[in-house]
Amino acid sequence: MSAIAYLDRVNISIAGKSIAREFNLSNIQLGYIFSAFLLGYALFQAPAGRLADSVGPRLVLTLSVFWWALFTCVITVIPTHLAGALLVMIVARFCLGIGEAVMYPASNCIVSAWIPTTERGIANGLIFAGVGFGAGVTSPLITYLMVEYGWRTAFYVSALLGLLAGCIWYWLARNKPAGHPWVSPAELDFIQRGLSETAAHTKQTKLPWALILGSRDIWAITLSYFSFGYAAQIFFNWFFIYLSEVRGLNLKQSAFYTMLPFIAMSIGSVLGGILSDWVTKHYGKRLGRCGVAVVGIGLCAIFIAIGTQAAGPEIASVILAGGAGALYLAQSSFWSVSAELGGNSAGSVSGFMNMGAQIGGAVTASLTPAIAAKFGWTAAFLVAAGLCVLGSLAWISIRQQPLDTLVALETAKL
Repeated sequence: MSAIAYLDRVNISIAGKSIAREFNLSNIQLGYIFSAFLLGYALFQAPAGRLADSVGPRLVLTLSVFWWALFTCVITVIPTHLAGALLVMIVARFCLGIGEAVMYPASNCIVSAWIPTTERGIANGLIFAGVGFGAGVTSPLITYLMVEYGWRTAFYVSALLGLLAGCIWYWLARNKPAGHPWVSPAELDFIQRGLSETAAHTKQTKLPWALILGSRDIWAITLSYFSFGYAAQIFFNWFFIYLSEVRGLNLKQSAFYTMLPFIAMSIGSVLGGILSDWVTKHYGKRLGRCGVAVVGIGLCAIFIAIGTQAAGPEIASVILAGGAGALYLAQSSFWSVSAELGGNSAGSVSGFMNMGAQIGGAVTASLTPAIAAKFGWTAAFLVAAGLCVLGSLAWISIRQQPLDTLVALETAKL
């Protein structure tokens, strides 16, 4: 599901040049279309998370993939010479963003309900490996379909894959382990004992928004995720165009080298999850969650800064891909900590956090081409590197204390 969600959103970055040529759009206008998705995605993260908390991730995710399929296909039926074609594309991508907003808050509900606290790093690492896998597969798949059948067919295939995955998800998934017919009593006991660390402090009622928005940890992790999202979206939206227009690679070369950051993201997600769990078990959550995030995001800043100075397009692609992989070492930390902070309201908390990342991504989509046009692409990448430094440092202030525990402590004092 995670992979297909990224296939549906990244396909337009590969098809972007063909769409721009057909509809006579500039890179700035193309950036508006990219930003529209991210704006819809960002604005509906918190409501989508609350919906997943209330209704359950099984039904919410199933319905969402039908929404994805619809608005993935809308862009294919827009007449080329329609006067308001750009506006229709912007609205369609905004609506697609609304539909995809539930994906990761709902996945965090699953992690919070199903995964023992000491295994959440690898669980989130696997989920977000789908991001790199989906985005990585997008480049060769969409390029092949575009060359052979046109960009519209590429979008139809993306939609059909989503519908298939949604049906399989509804058949396989359950909101809670106790409700799944394949879970044995022994497995259920193991899961519940693993959840006991937070379950003892978790109320069944949802955390009020005032408490969530008043948390210093929530704002720190959201600020860091803003920086994360800004840097990540350069790879999702502009890396292919950067390689073809700035580095001079042809369509097939660009498609090949565009895969590298996404392969690195998948590896980084899994490796970061394993590392985070291992360090947590041996040295505690402070180093296991926060420490891994500080190092990963900080390394990304270094790789991006070095990659922009590389002379050849091949070596630049490899170094920048290293930055993407380093960035995703931190991915499981964001979602493991937000699940810990939110408890029974993990969807709401992670939705608000993810809103920060998507606002960062929306800013990237429009600001990056503007910076590149005025100051050059090196400057555009260095802005992302600078924000990664800020995002790395933000983790130092995060305490990782569940919000409902804070409520219990305050109540006890009274």
